[in-house]
Amino acid sequence: MAKARALDKRRKSIRNIRKITRTMELIATARFKKAMDRATAATAYTRRITQIVANLAQAGLQVSHPLLEARPEIKHAALLVLTANRGLCGGYNGGVVRVAAPRYQELQAQSALRLEVAGKRGISGLRYRGVAIDETYLQFNDQPKFEEVEPIANRFLDLYTLGKLDRLDVAYTKFVSSSKQIAVVETLLPLGSLEGADAVASSAAETALAAERGESTYEFLPSAESILAEVVPASFKAKLFKCFLDAAVSEQIARMVAMKSATDNASGMIKDLSMTYNRARQSQITGEIMEIIGGVEALKGT
Repeated sequence: MAKARALDKRRKSIRNIRKITRTMELIATARFKKAMDRATAATAYTRRITQIVANLAQAGLQVSHPLLEARPEIKHAALLVLTANRGLCGGYNGGVVRVAAPRYQELQAQSALRLEVAGKRGISGLRYRGVAIDETYLQFNDQPKFEEVEPIANRFLDLYTLGKLDRLDVAYTKFVSSSKQIAVVETLLPLGSLEGADAVASSAAETALAAERGESTYEFLPSAESILAEVVPASFKAKLFKCFLDAAVSEQIARMVAMKSATDNASGMIKDLSMTYNRARQSQITGEIMEIIGGVEALKGT
């Protein structure tokens, strides 16, 4: 009886765990839908503003912006790592830390590096590896706000403009689709290295050809310099905010998949335990019947 009772107790425990993982899966699904809507909207805006910056840079005008100019020598670099505050999301946090570690070593070998990490899991993971962290952020959850990201972006912009920062890399999980998320490290400063510039190369080529013919695709009011002064920083802020949004939606997808896998595994364990419990119970009942029959036969013999 002890074995059957132990199996039944374990089955009940796994059922309780399955309820928790199922609930967490549903919560992650709801949060994923909200986060994906925000990330999708930001993607269109980021792509468009990046296209505008690329077109302006190729418009044949004698204008420039410090954020578009690559530094000949990287003396000061920064690496921003975006992870989650919570676990139970599969290999999401570990994937970001794994891609960030080689870039950290690369930048540290060639420049004075400043490391900033968002998320408790990334902080603990990098500290476990013996990496010193200069700045930590714990305020970002599943719905990062632009008002929270903007001060960070402004600080990086000021450091780059003043010459105290020559390169900024961001390690995060890029949201490609609901079935594909990739842990990547992208260079956000200088803006000439922004991902998406290649996507508008054909448009920029057409603009350059028009400039060679003496034609202009744009009319600037009041001036091209003043427009660049507004658009270029806005492009960087939008791209950095998009990184935070991608990280948030990728985290919810990873948690949703992990909790669904845990729920399915729990269901399989419950099924196996139920079969084992039924066998044990059947064997126990058979043994009790045999004992009763043996007792009856013993009484008949007296």
